[in-house]
Amino acid sequence: MAAVLVTGGAGYIGSHMVHALAEAGENVVVVDNLSTGFAQFLPQHVPLVIADAGDESLVERVIGEHGVESIIHFAGSVVVPESMRDPLGYYRNNTMTTRSLINAAVKRGVGRFIFSSTAAVYGNPDHVPVREDATTRPLSPYGFSKLMSEIMLHDAASAYGLNYVVLRYFNVAGADPKGRMGLATIGATHLLKIAVEAATGQRAKIDVFGTDYPTPDGSCIRDFIHVADLAEAHRAALSYLRGGGASVTLNCGYGRGYSVLETIEAVRRVSGRNFAVQYAQRRPGDIMTMVADTSRMRATLDWAPRYDNLETIAAHALAWEEKLFRERHGEVRHAASA
Repeated sequence: MAAVLVTGGAGYIGSHMVHALAEAGENVVVVDNLSTGFAQFLPQHVPLVIADAGDESLVERVIGEHGVESIIHFAGSVVVPESMRDPLGYYRNNTMTTRSLINAAVKRGVGRFIFSSTAAVYGNPDHVPVREDATTRPLSPYGFSKLMSEIMLHDAASAYGLNYVVLRYFNVAGADPKGRMGLATIGATHLLKIAVEAATGQRAKIDVFGTDYPTPDGSCIRDFIHVADLAEAHRAALSYLRGGGASVTLNCGYGRGYSVLETIEAVRRVSGRNFAVQYAQRRPGDIMTMVADTSRMRATLDWAPRYDNLETIAAHALAWEEKLFRERHGEVRHAASA
């Protein structure tokens, strides 16, 4: 039976993807160096190769041994401020790794490639909601590293007949509704993750970077997508390619924006807890407003969201955070009042 190779499959989004594929009866193999992933999040029967996705000869061997016909590529670094401090690290982990992976796929005749990209490729868009044909002008090495990967994939498809779907994620959030996995990386920088850490008493406060943007409440606006819905979008992309679909780039969001302050309030509501908010200066590389035009994705893929609700996303993130806290520390502490 043909297999799907998932790079970074033990990570936050990747582990949700692996479970979704396994539940659909797919034959899956994971390559992950576990730098930010967790082997225990994977289904027990799924083989895990602990290695770097940029190790070309190893990936070629995995493709051959498992009969890989499709690759879903999540492995990479994803923190915008960190990319400003360590651009070369991001070009190595994101761009160079992707180049090696595409080369291994081409050499071994893998026909389908799904790439985890980002709305950061747009920079500050001229029009919101932003469409896939908008000008790309990233504000960070993270955004550039992903855009370079997209360009390589496009060129490789033209030259070698590889078919791909590029999925540009907006803000991925939430956790597995069944509580099996979620965002567990220590020091994660995702807004909702930080907010639920504050709600569970693990952080004294949450910092809001920039309250003077020309938005309704002065804070940045983001389009959140539940991680389980995102995993299903990848599964739909795989079905699309298997059905002979042409290579395409698609936005992955809900097409609805929430401000940073609205998101914090949603976590306060679902947790029933207050926590301190501290206002700070804008951060370099941050984008003011990023909301997806999702019409192309909805027209192209057989996909519809199941968790398109900010409070639902926050509730799943909170339930996961409380479970993590119990496993690591015992009982959940209540946040100190703000």
